[in-house]
Amino acid sequence: MLAVLSRHVLSTSILRRSTTSTRQLSSSAQAYALSKFTMPAMSPTMTEGGIANWKKKEGDSFAVGDVLVEIETDKATMDVEAQDDGIIAKIIIGDGSKAVPVGKAIAIFAEEGDEVNGSEVEKLVSEGEATAEAPKETSAESKSSSKPESVKETSKPAPSSSSTGTPKSFRQSPPRSAIFASPAAKRIALEKGIPLGSIKGTGPKGRILESDLAAYLKAGGAPSASSASTSGTPYEDLPVSNMRRTIANRLGASKRDVPHYYLTSEIQMDRVNRLRALFNKAAEERAASSKAGGLKAPTKLSVNDFVIKASALACADVPEVNSSWQEDFVRQNHHVDISVAVATPTGLITPIVTNVGSRGLGSISAEIKALATKAKDNRLTPQEYQGGTFTVSNLGMFGSVSQFTAIINTPQSCILAVGGAEKKLTIDEDPANLKGFKEVEVMKVTLSCDHRVVDGAVGARWLKAFKGYMENPLSFML
Repeated sequence: MLAVLSRHVLSTSILRRSTTSTRQLSSSAQAYALSKFTMPAMSPTMTEGGIANWKKKEGDSFAVGDVLVEIETDKATMDVEAQDDGIIAKIIIGDGSKAVPVGKAIAIFAEEGDEVNGSEVEKLVSEGEATAEAPKETSAESKSSSKPESVKETSKPAPSSSSTGTPKSFRQSPPRSAIFASPAAKRIALEKGIPLGSIKGTGPKGRILESDLAAYLKAGGAPSASSASTSGTPYEDLPVSNMRRTIANRLGASKRDVPHYYLTSEIQMDRVNRLRALFNKAAEERAASSKAGGLKAPTKLSVNDFVIKASALACADVPEVNSSWQEDFVRQNHHVDISVAVATPTGLITPIVTNVGSRGLGSISAEIKALATKAKDNRLTPQEYQGGTFTVSNLGMFGSVSQFTAIINTPQSCILAVGGAEKKLTIDEDPANLKGFKEVEVMKVTLSCDHRVVDGAVGARWLKAFKGYMENPLSFML
């Protein structure tokens, strides 16, 4: 009867699998149109998701294009739109629910104008719960195979991992009825460090709204160091989002299974800085004329734009780095797609700039800015963050990090960690300089390599190529 279409582009096969309706035949014509709406697969690899927020409530009618629900995946929150008209007869799984398997019924829909039969609705609901119960128990048992009795202790508050040293609090999902908050409220709470558990929501069914946070702060409820001691609790257990759980699982597996090693090099940044200043000055002049003519202003270049371009060219020169370990073989990619680490209120995500080697700096810069904005608004499509052949993580832009090492973003083989630029004195071989030294600006970069794919000599060749491009940026501008 009904199908849904994500605002983000999904393949037809995925859409059909995620929204297949099961009609309950009955002697009643009104009950014939009832159908289950199941948790959709928002990407080919998605196995479970969360329900961030139902945009419609029970009994509401909807039309084509209406947003029905916000689905939280491991990387983003996505809107699901109606492709047909109908009515929400029953919401089975409510706001804030986590780890809902793909294909599990989350609501019952009816057709517009039908008289909804309550008993038929409940029958469909009970059928959906019965079919999902067995997998749920199997999952719980598999997660707690080392400590079977932990499943029975869900009524007890989970202790913090720092105080007990056990993974129990990490593996157990928080109670679904604990905290309901709008996506905007969650984002503000994360940014400002506000404990949502201490706020009483004024929205539907006690949902915490953005206005509730504003009222909390206005009343002097900003978190303080003494808040824990005054409440009598020395810690606070925060729910783990799907994104945070995915980050923990993926990076934990990478650090555990991938033999990392690290190579560090210093890059002289004076030529990049001068060239970037010239480009941005020209961009400002063009921006003034563009504004007067009603045209879009040109994009200013950042140091990271040069880093991403130089990384792609170095990957082309040393293709072993642009490869991945596949157990029985090593896959060497013919194209260079750079994953760029972006910090968001809900966690780290790596949107991808494709075919970087064949693109100009202006195009790279514009796409990175657009992707970063979408990432921070939780609006990236799976196609924009899944894949990539090499990753760049830049913490130097924060001004307080001079050097660091990064964990490889598997199945990629390498990641480049970029620190901040610093001034230092170096020997000047120019005989005209009587002092014999000069001040230069240098930036430290560290390449993390998977030793299964990239040997030390190969990593060193890549860094030499990267250093050559960064210290002679005109070589890829001509």
